[in-house]
Amino acid sequence: MKIFATLLLIAVLAAGGAAAWIWYALSQPYQGFAPEGVFVTVPHGASNRGVARLLARNGVIRSALAFELYSRRHPKRKPEAGEYFFNAPASGRDVFWKIASGQVFEQPFTVREGETMFDIARELETAKFMSAEEFLKAASDPALVRDIAPQAETLEGFLYPATYNLPRHPIPAQLTAEMVAHFKTEWTRIVQTAKVDGVQAKNHMPVVSIVTLASLVERETPRPEERPLVAGVFENRLNHRMLLQCDPTVIYGLERLGEYRGLLTGSDLRFDSPYNTYVHAGLPPGPIGNPGEASLRAALEPAKTDYLYFVANTQGGHFFSATLAEHNKNVTKYRRLLAGLPADPPPEPPSTKKPKAQSQHKHKKARAAHISR
Repeated sequence: MKIFATLLLIAVLAAGGAAAWIWYALSQPYQGFAPEGVFVTVPHGASNRGVARLLARNGVIRSALAFELYSRRHPKRKPEAGEYFFNAPASGRDVFWKIASGQVFEQPFTVREGETMFDIARELETAKFMSAEEFLKAASDPALVRDIAPQAETLEGFLYPATYNLPRHPIPAQLTAEMVAHFKTEWTRIVQTAKVDGVQAKNHMPVVSIVTLASLVERETPRPEERPLVAGVFENRLNHRMLLQCDPTVIYGLERLGEYRGLLTGSDLRFDSPYNTYVHAGLPPGPIGNPGEASLRAALEPAKTDYLYFVANTQGGHFFSATLAEHNKNVTKYRRLLAGLPADPPPEPPSTKKPKAQSQHKHKKARAAHISR
């Protein structure tokens, strides 16, 4: 009897000790990895036991057994696949819920309005997400927009400007798919909330043409309030069969060939490219960047004016004009402002003739008239 009681006591103590150890292993923060942190990738379909061993092997948890037992208490919560980053001590419970709720490692990446797919590719490479070549290969396949823009040659124009939360090594095709999906969501909302007459007026234009016009507007002015005016100028020039003469289209054509050197020259304006709107009439063959909401709305609803020209005012905006004569005056203003002079020249000085001499002259004429009579 005493032996049985002793064994029972030992068993109780052992169970209590085990329970205490499990509680300690789960509740007390643990960090068995380097101070700079550790990445752990949970594969798809991983079991609780497999995840527990993976975490213990990487020094994230104190005990694989304790973690597995705790996981079994929550059978409805399965490990979410993905890459997780641990850079501070954490309890086994906290680690479990981080993985069960899918708090995967993400970094923000922002696509700014007007950026080209070449800009995006360079920035992704600089941030070490992927190589520029990998992204450009994915962005050069227009299959994702065949449903709304069958004429599109690439995804340029449809990589919507926004901030995206990316894993350390995103898959290029998945990233472009996310950007295009964002464009389609925003495009639907913009069209639904645009003025009816504006949408009806654009119904005859393919989506790719509207996005192309929006991309020109985006690259020409940073001011949202000016964008309908710029869109109106381009629409008026198209209606008058005038060349658009848009510098950013020339730059884009050169950049596609890797020949842009950061400064547009006179010879560049004669460069034979389908994107050179100084040489070829109409819109370029596709967007020259990725426009945001304000420019897309401006392309759908251009301002109704007689403006055919605009030139920079050195303050981030533009001078607009309806005639070439007015435009030439505005160009002179622009050049004066660049030189640090007032936009308009000072008025001519008043006449230097003395009023007294004038009055004497009038008096003499009056005397002569009196004498003649």
